[in-house]
Amino acid sequence: MSQRINGEAEPLSRAVHQSLEDYFARLDGHEPDGLFRMVMDEVERPLLECVLRHCDGNQSRAAQYLGLNRGTLRKKLKQHGLS
Repeated sequence: MSQRINGEAEPLSRAVHQSLEDYFARLDGHEPDGLFRMVMDEVERPLLECVLRHCDGNQSRAAQYLGLNRGTLRKKLKQHGLS
């Protein structure tokens, strides 16, 4: 999946990679803790918000877009304070 940046296709993975490189550069030698959970939280919330917005708040359709069942989506929405 790609998004267009400055007229060129930019894979989402490249944007994530660059963000992580920037994050490590700002650590200034300190070691991260809980990096996996931090990244998942940073990505999951905006993903849920964006999909819900594009589905006009329809959770059944949003769950289908995400490849989740509706119960799992509702659980994730609650975890992120989006319910």
